Formats: sequence, C-alpha cells, structure tokens
Amino acid sequence: MIVCGDDVLAVRLAAELHDVYRERVTLVAPPPPAVSGAPGTAAGRTRLTALLNRVTSVRGRAAPPVPQPTSSGYFPVPMREIQAAEVTDEVLRQAGAERAEALALVHDDDEANIRAALAARRLNPRLRLVIRLYNRKLGQHLAELLDQAAAVSVGADPPAGGFVDATTTVLSDADTAAPALAATAVVGTRKVVEADGLLLHAVERTPPPGGAPPADAGLCTLALLSSTADDPEGAEGSGGPQGPVLLPDDGDVASAAGRRTVVLEAVTRAGPARPVRGVAGRAAPLRDLVPVRLRWAVGGIAAAVVALAVILWRTTGGTPLNAAYLTLLDLFAIGDPAVGESVPRQILQLVSGLAGLALLPILVAGALQALGAFRGASALRRPPRTLSGHVVLLGLGKIGTRVLERLRELDIPVVCVEEDPEARGIALARRLRVPVVLGDVTHEGLLESAKINRARALLALTSSDSTNLEAALYARTVRPDLRVALRLYDDDFATAVYRTLRTAHPGALTRSRSVSTLAAPAFAVAMMGRQVLGALPVERKVLLFAAIEVAEQPRFLGRTLSEANRPGAWRIIALDTSEPGRRTDLAASRTAGLVWNVHPGYVLSAADRVVVAATRRGLAELLGRTGQDGGR
Repeated sequence: MIVCGDDVLAVRLAAELHDVYRERVTLVAPPPPAVSGAPGTAAGRTRLTALLNRVTSVRGRAAPPVPQPTSSGYFPVPMREIQAAEVTDEVLRQAGAERAEALALVHDDDEANIRAALAARRLNPRLRLVIRLYNRKLGQHLAELLDQAAAVSVGADPPAGGFVDATTTVLSDADTAAPALAATAVVGTRKVVEADGLLLHAVERTPPPGGAPPADAGLCTLALLSSTADDPEGAEGSGGPQGPVLLPDDGDVASAAGRRTVVLEAVTRAGPARPVRGVAGRAAPLRDLVPVRLRWAVGGIAAAVVALAVILWRTTGGTPLNAAYLTLLDLFAIGDPAVGESVPRQILQLVSGLAGLALLPILVAGALQALGAFRGASALRRPPRTLSGHVVLLGLGKIGTRVLERLRELDIPVVCVEEDPEARGIALARRLRVPVVLGDVTHEGLLESAKINRARALLALTSSDSTNLEAALYARTVRPDLRVALRLYDDDFATAVYRTLRTAHPGALTRSRSVSTLAAPAFAVAMMGRQVLGALPVERKVLLFAAIEVAEQPRFLGRTLSEANRPGAWRIIALDTSEPGRRTDLAASRTAGLVWNVHPGYVLSAADRVVVAATRRGLAELLGRTGQDGGR
C-alpha cells in the first residue's frame, strides 16, 4: 500500500492501514521546510516515526510499535517513508507502484493528485487508485477516464489470475466530514447519518434517574459514552474502562448504569434531495429592486392619475380615452396651456402638473434603488439586525464550504465569518445570499457583528487550532450557554480543550471533531476495495457503516443475526432481502426488501445483503485484512 500526501490525513491514513489492516505501507511525503538535503534522510524518517507513534498512541489501542530507524538511518519495512516534494514517475517507482496493490493520493491540492494519478495509471494499469478531490464533477470524470484506461490496458494484457481490481475511487474528506460537523452544531445530541439511500437516526440519551429502564430502548445501543463525560476532569474520548465503548453487548449496557448512550432510534429511506433555498444566481429579488415604500408611492401616483382622468372625463365630456391622454400630457408637462378652456379644465391641468413634479423624484429614487440592488446582488450580505437562532460558521475553506451547503440544505440560517475575501466558500455564500462578516475573528467585536449573542451554535472550522479555540473562548464569554463545535487536529490538544471548556461552562454543549479522523477510515476501506456508507462520530472515535454481501462473508452465512453479531466489533442493523440482480442501492425503490429491527433468530442466506455498524478494527476483520478481533 502506498500513501502520498502532504498533511495530517496522509499520516492518519498510513497509520490506519498499518495498525488496523496490518498492511505494508509506504508513505510519500514532502520534506520538512527546516530539513535540507536529499529526500529520504534519517532526520525526516525519525520525524515521521515520532508522528506515527503519536497518532497511534492517542487512539488508545494496543498496536505494535512503529519500527525505529537504525543508526545508519535505514527504515525497515513494513513502515517506510520517501520524502519527495512532488510525486513523479521516478518517485512512484521508488515507492513500488509497479508492484503495489493500491495507491492513495491525498494531497490537499487537487491538481497534484490528478497528475500523480495519471502517472500511476501509466506505470501500473492494475493498480487500485483512491484519490482525494474536492471537485465532485471533475472527480467523476477522472474516475471514468482512469477506469477506462485500466480496462483497455488490462484487456490488451490480461493477468494470469483472471480478475484484477483496478478501480478508481474518488473521495473528499470535506464531503465525508461535513454531515457530522453540521449535525454536531445543529442538533447537538441527535445525529442523522445518510448511508446509501438510508437515514440512520441516532441520539445521545441520558439514563433515567434511579436506574429505571428507558421508555424507548430504540433498535440497538451503538455506544456507551465516557463515564467521565459529565466530569469536568474527564476527557471526551478518554481511553481505558472509562472511555467510550462502541457496539456493547446487552450485558455491558445493563452494567453501565448511569452512563449516557448513543442509541439507534430508527432506519428510514432517504427522500429526494431537497433543493437548497436561496440559490437563484446573482439576480436581485423583486423586493430589493422595488422596496415597499417605493411601491406605495408609485401606487399613490397611479391612483391620482386615474382619479384626475375620471374627473376630466366627467367635467369636460368626451371619451375616457381622450381624457386619460390629456391627463398624461399635463402630467408630463408636454401639453398646451388650457387658455380659454373652462375653469375645471384649467384647475385639473395645474393639479396634473403638480402630480408630475411629485412623480419625478419617485422615478429617480426607483432608478437609484434598482442600481443599488443590482450592485448589492454581487456583494456580500450583512447579518440582519433581527437575526437570531442561527449558526455562526467560522471559516469558508474546503470543509466550511461543504458544511455551509449542508446547513442550507437543512434550511438552517447561517452567518459566515471569513478573513480571506477570496476564500473558496465566498462565492457559494454570495450565491446562497448567506450573510458574511469579513475580518480576523481574533479582533474584538467581529463575532458581535455575526450576532453571536443570539446564535444557536458556533462552528469553528478554520485550519488553525488556536484560532478555533480563541473564537470558542471569546464566544463563551459573550454567551456562556452557546453550543460550540471545534475542528481540532491534535487529539491531546482536543482533550485539554474539552476539559477546560467543561470546567468553565459545565452546562453548555462542547464538541471537538477532527476531519482527518472522520475521513481516514473511509479512505482506508476504499483502498481495500470497499466503500464506507457513512461514519458516526462518538466523541473522538468513529463508528462506520457498510453494506456486506452475506455470500462473501463466511462469518454470516447460515447463522442467525444474534450469532453473526460480535459485540465491540460489528452489529447488523438492517437487512436487504431483494434479489441481487435488482440492487442498485439500499433504498432504490419501494419494492426493495429492506428490513430493520429484524428478529435475532433470522438465519442469514447467500441472497441477503446486510448493513453493519462496525468499529474500524471490526470492519478490517470483516474485509479479511487482519486476524485481530474488533477493537476501536
């Protein structure tokens, strides 16, 4: 397995493949700026060793230590690093791409990943590719192109074994993490995971007082939260017996009195995607072009003109059309003076002229209002004065942009705060007409401009841990009960932050999330040739959902549901009994035989497909990549 990347996602993915799937991993990463010399120096390898050991240790699992470099600087297999500023053909050959099973390209730059993917496909048409791309449409076209190239090359030179898996999978860490981040800020203790046409509804529950059983136990208990979750000295996601327990058995749930749980309430089919409200291009709406006061003024002038025309018609005779024509001539001061006419005609001419004078500033005001509205349509909106109950979204980079899309799909009012006026998500915010406050969040008064005192939640999603923390601390001084969700890379730092915020504000909801932690399992499973349907964050851990064919899983075939489940590793939560030839996705049609809340005595057959909730190690074991029992 080869992993090429330039940020923490590459390190976590390499650790995931090495520690969970027991794979031989080569990590291709750029050299550190402070280290000079040729790529592959012992200093760079030592730096990687320390980083990988740190990622492994904070996860709290008993994984074998990463091999240490010898005195000569040699870094033995299975963990190896190659330092290269750019992934070229020579670097790929050095990493062993011509013999590798899978290659992950997870650079933060889409163009770098595309270049490397094209080069890798030329070197090894049988290589399974997993590519990190933010652009969805480009990713779809690229996957089709690379799969077609692989099919042509393999068809011209078929392998001895027959079948070869040279698929191309395009994933986005932003798309993987955005639903969990949005749900954390919006619903707090309630989570909805969308998994291949299904909506999995989970909720955090507080145990009833006195040890009484809950009124609704739900479909199953997905996790026991940390016993220190309500202790200010405790840590979110702490390890050991006090830490969260994923997929506990009934005995663990019964003996864990007083601990909060994550319960799967329901599994439903996802309906058609709702259109995002407010997406109407850059055109200004009619209410901005013609405000209410201007409409009333124009209506008053029109009523006066009609009244004058009617009076002229009744006093001077003639036809109504002629009376209206003369009134308009008088109104615009282009008619002849009514010399020698009757007194009523002369009076009406004077009144019409006065009405024309009143109409002139109204027309000018309307033109200026329309011009300002058109110019304002391309400008960023400011937060309305009366706005309340909204989410303050800090940061409009890749992650923030995807979260903004998700929140608007849910019709949640949002105010964005961004320092860079050319940030990726500015164009989306302008198109969605979402209010944006430009400036450095560390400056005093900026969060007040975003109406943080009346907000429902703060989502701090910048790429800087310190900036996110500073914004959260300042927001809590303005509103102590504000719900806060932080994007934090470092797990140790996240633990310290959680303890501090819980101590200072025990009644407020605080959550920390790592995008790389949420995304790395999906990338790792894709390198194994499978796909994760969804991920559910449980404190600083992740619970994965996947669809598995029973015919391909000897652990399930011929067993009952209760026998097939393994506490702490995996649990079957839904069953698809439709014919294999008709399966497109889990909820493609109303006739699909999708069943949840299945009787534990149901015997699984080869025609079934199941949706499982699994830990990272549990899913690795189901994929047949490790002999270890499921863990975290």
